[in-house]
Amino acid sequence: MDSSQSVTRRGLRGSPWWSLVAVAFGVIMVGLDATVVSIANPFIARGLHANLADLQWVTNGYLLVTAVLLIPAGKLGDRVGRRKIYLIGMAGFALASVGVGLSGSIGLVILFRVFQGAFGAFIMPNTLAILRKTFPLEKLNTAIGVWGAASAIAIAGGPIVGGLLVQDVSWQSVFYLNLPVSIIGIVISVLVLLESRETDVESPDFPGILTLAATLFLLVFGLIKTQTWGWTDPKTLACFGGAIIFAALFIFAEGRVSSPLLPLRIFASRALSMSTISVILNFFAFYGVIFFVSLYLQEVHGYSPIQAGVRLLPLTAMFVVSAPLGAALNQRFGPRFPVTIGMLFAAVGLWILTSLEVNSSYTLLAVPFVILGLGVGFVLTATSDAIVGNAPSQDAGVAGGVQSTALQIGGVIGTSVLGSVLLDRVGSTLVSKMTKAGVPGSLAPKLLVAKPLIAEGAAPHVAHIPAQLQLAITNGSHAAFLSGLHVAMVVGIVVCLLGAGTGFAIGNKRPSEDNVPEETIAD
Repeated sequence: MDSSQSVTRRGLRGSPWWSLVAVAFGVIMVGLDATVVSIANPFIARGLHANLADLQWVTNGYLLVTAVLLIPAGKLGDRVGRRKIYLIGMAGFALASVGVGLSGSIGLVILFRVFQGAFGAFIMPNTLAILRKTFPLEKLNTAIGVWGAASAIAIAGGPIVGGLLVQDVSWQSVFYLNLPVSIIGIVISVLVLLESRETDVESPDFPGILTLAATLFLLVFGLIKTQTWGWTDPKTLACFGGAIIFAALFIFAEGRVSSPLLPLRIFASRALSMSTISVILNFFAFYGVIFFVSLYLQEVHGYSPIQAGVRLLPLTAMFVVSAPLGAALNQRFGPRFPVTIGMLFAAVGLWILTSLEVNSSYTLLAVPFVILGLGVGFVLTATSDAIVGNAPSQDAGVAGGVQSTALQIGGVIGTSVLGSVLLDRVGSTLVSKMTKAGVPGSLAPKLLVAKPLIAEGAAPHVAHIPAQLQLAITNGSHAAFLSGLHVAMVVGIVVCLLGAGTGFAIGNKRPSEDNVPEETIAD
């Protein structure tokens, strides 16, 4: 048992379950922000006269800086104190949220969203690290199940809470919501969390920090810009090529420092390395699906953001069930079973979604949502336990950063790759779908310029044409979008089957306590 378990606890201070409550507030705050922003974006656009590119950077600026800083933030927690860095993250995230709400220009909104992303990176890896240091390994799996359920509640409730606030109060109130959540979480954390850190603190690994930051920045930035530049554009290839070069430099540098930013020895654990790959593949499928199905609900079916959010509940709310259930399966069978079966469940859910049509009933969505939600939750819990539990105790923050970074990278790759697949399919089928819907052959090819719009589920409006012809254009656009959606789901199925393979490779061994260097544990 590691040294954090031998500390004499006084009252609530150091209580594992109260510590779980404390970190749950950070998870909930970040989870809420992940979904309410998408609801607030249209209102931000109207209030601050922002264009589509501006709104993309409201999301992408946050995502980019978070991906770059997750592992360094986890390492920082290991070095100077996980409780301290977590509290700084909570306070900074709340203040940055208030800054977003007070911003009078879209430029300031983007700037404070970048600050949010930086402080969010301080929060997430250290929540897992705190759990790793507070719970004995035989109970860590259950704690991570509750951790996953807390995140699920926030993600599921975000669209509904955000929709009510932006419609009945203001878009700024969506961000002000983080302030009371943060205050409550900070008060509880100060009262109950113990501090833990490494005792052997050496000079920071600046070569590792710089090369890893450059690798992740170029990778994530390149993926984000594929939608604008295309996959074969020289600028895209330069980003990916640069990411490969810096990754090689990072590996070279990490093998030559005594205290590396990311100790590569942790990947010698097959369970940890295969679980990291499984996280990427799992969230490739999940974020790709939730992004494009949200477009389907709002653009094809015409639902409002709140109505679409409510209809996504079977998917997101299933995490509340699947996260602790996945923890129980992981405890009973080891990670191989929940990860493998979870990825297969996800593949089945995507397969059902390939039968979606323009006028499909909600039943055809609810059933695969439930199946997909079960699968994603199983994988999230089991892989989080495998990654954090199989890393040496002194690297708990780094391991949390690896898990969170893998999740972010999977989501970015999923939306980028599936978006490109959908866009290409729309382009190749648009003319035939338009003519089949009744659009004249002379007009259909001219609508190819609207391919990006149609790939978002929307339909172009042509001025001064009969209503019946506009209806034909709308029907043809939706048919082309669904054709692209079906192909994107097939790609997602292939990814899920690959994930099932990596899940099987994880093995059945549960983490066991390791012999680790003594740490400083402070009351």
